[in-house]
Amino acid sequence: MVKIRLKRYGRKQQPTYRIIAIDVQSRREGRALQEVGFYDPIKDVTHLNVPTVLALLQKGAQPTETVHHILQKAGVLK
Repeated sequence: MVKIRLKRYGRKQQPTYRIIAIDVQSRREGRALQEVGFYDPIKDVTHLNVPTVLALLQKGAQPTETVHHILQKAGVLK
């Protein structure tokens, strides 16, 4: 099963995240199948490749709870 989840980058106390599609059994910093976006919680900035996200969701990928909220906030999920 494929999940859409966050992959942490950045320094201590200054995290940034990439939104990735990855196999469920892989670890958080494992090799991603595809990178579909970027999220900076400090500046509250989100960049998404919306057509790719929608294509992954149609193929059965499941977003994690946090990514689900990010996608709702961005207006991708209704």
